[in-house]
Amino acid sequence: MSRGLNKVMIIGHLGRDPEMRYTPSGRPVTSFSVVTSRSWTSVEGERREEEEWFNVVAWGALAEICKSHLAKGQQVYIEGRLQTRGWEDDHGKKHYRTELVANEMILLGDRRSPAEMGHYDTTDSSDDEDYAF
Repeated sequence: MSRGLNKVMIIGHLGRDPEMRYTPSGRPVTSFSVVTSRSWTSVEGERREEEEWFNVVAWGALAEICKSHLAKGQQVYIEGRLQTRGWEDDHGKKHYRTELVANEMILLGDRRSPAEMGHYDTTDSSDDEDYAF
């Protein structure tokens, strides 16, 4: 059988705080959602935007890192693979869920949580000399 490739890279914002739980064997697993957006101009010249939501799952040490460093609203780079799980509910109905199983996470933007960022007053120009631009 020839080799295949299942690799996904996204940059987006967390849609909710990460939730961590443990498997019966004690292995940590963290799940969260990430929204990405793209914009384009239609043939009619109208500006359009589209969002895509991803369910992300991280295991082991990466699960612990995601739980302790990520919060809703933060921008993040996630790299991993797509995996679809299927199960039957109590009524015999089949359900499917496609997830991005993360193997790498890079926190982008401000490293503080959105709650810690607060509001900054940009009207004070006394610090303008500290910047190269």
